[in-house]
Amino acid sequence: MYVSNAVSGPVKVLVIDDSNTIRRSAEIFLRQAGFEVILAEDGFDALAKISDHQPKVIFVDIMMPRLDGYQTCALVKQNPNLKSTPVIMLSSKDGVFDRARGRLAGSDRYLTKPFTKEALVEAVNACVKPASTPA
Repeated sequence: MYVSNAVSGPVKVLVIDDSNTIRRSAEIFLRQAGFEVILAEDGFDALAKISDHQPKVIFVDIMMPRLDGYQTCALVKQNPNLKSTPVIMLSSKDGVFDRARGRLAGSDRYLTKPFTKEALVEAVNACVKPASTPA
């Protein structure tokens, strides 16, 4: 089950990963759960798409060429208009150091690859609060 805002429709989720396989897997899982999915190949591609689409949740791979996940996350979190957007790090590494570095960059959650459909959907739902919930 997915969270949707009745006014704006399905929740927009951006998936940033240099692996076509990972991007497509995440896209299929998230679309099946009712989310609107935007894909980006790297951090530079993602920054333009974030501005254009204003996703509610961002998944970002750590190991990418040009602009890695830590740098991408930090840039998102440094932008006053985006700093409240949840960023979930994706990585095949599950070490304490990797998780800590993700937190220092500003990530809200950390998900290890390979991920399941349930893990992706749960991560999005945990980050998106229903519009009817009082603050």
